[in-house]
Amino acid sequence: MKKIAILMGGFSKESTISLKSGKVVYENLCRKEFNPYRIYLFKDRWFMKDENDKEYSINKQDFTVYGVKDLKFDCVFNAIHGTPGEDGILQAYFELLKIPYTGCNFHHANLTFNKKYCLTFLKHFGINTAESFFLNKNQIFCKKKILNKVGLPCFIKPNRSGSSIGISKVYEEKNLFDAVQKAFLVDEEIIIESFLEGKEVSVGVFSFKNEIIVLPITEIISQNDFFDFESKYSGKSKEITPAKLLPNIEKKIQEIAKKVYEYLNLSGISRSEYIIVNEKPFFLEINTIPGLSKESIFPKQLETIGISLSDVFKNTIYSSIERMNT
Repeated sequence: MKKIAILMGGFSKESTISLKSGKVVYENLCRKEFNPYRIYLFKDRWFMKDENDKEYSINKQDFTVYGVKDLKFDCVFNAIHGTPGEDGILQAYFELLKIPYTGCNFHHANLTFNKKYCLTFLKHFGINTAESFFLNKNQIFCKKKILNKVGLPCFIKPNRSGSSIGISKVYEEKNLFDAVQKAFLVDEEIIIESFLEGKEVSVGVFSFKNEIIVLPITEIISQNDFFDFESKYSGKSKEITPAKLLPNIEKKIQEIAKKVYEYLNLSGISRSEYIIVNEKPFFLEINTIPGLSKESIFPKQLETIGISLSDVFKNTIYSSIERMNT
């Protein structure tokens, strides 16, 4: 049986969500084909827990486990949202060690996690995006120049962060500076985007048996001002799957979501978000390691078409092993 290291935790506020996702992976891996091992990665320590919750430290030099002989992992299932799991750092690490891992490679992980790079890249292919303005920390900026381009209201976002952490919606010029400082607490680069008035939707896309599958679309209705961290993980949003869309709009979004997956050269599972404005979809962002907890959108979309998480995880693992060995 294949020995699978399930990575969870991470270095950001998203670690609490990652722990839930990792638990789902652990519970849904077929025990007839896989021996799953829970691996926790935090800034201060890396360790494995056995079935009795006994902890064993990880050797970062070769990703072996201290105190456990002959345990060599056949594949790593990456369930870490945010850094270092979603931004290319761990992908590069496992490439060097030649250990197969799920999801896209480090080039594409780095591209998709960086909002500026991802938006610029997709614009080249004709994908609609909001007007945006990019800032580095300690850069002198002119509020008038920014607002002349993006207008009000606008969104201030950390450039490299997920789960809406550090995001503010700004209605008045006087609140711009505080929102910028808030975002800079999360990342040294931020992006300021125009507000788009429309219907927000999310769509899962993944590779399954050498075919790209586009899942049913989910409409997101937040009880808060926007789909923030609380809305996503504290039940402060209504999610409708499948979304109630006109057939031509539904088809258009699914086609764009598939193209985005292909343009970014992704593998494994993903979830992208769009705003529909006057029947035109605008790309917001993409998650190459989407949430897998019971509250998450991706598992709910899978359920509507009758594909089990177990089957998706199995396919993802074998595809990852095959990719590393070719």
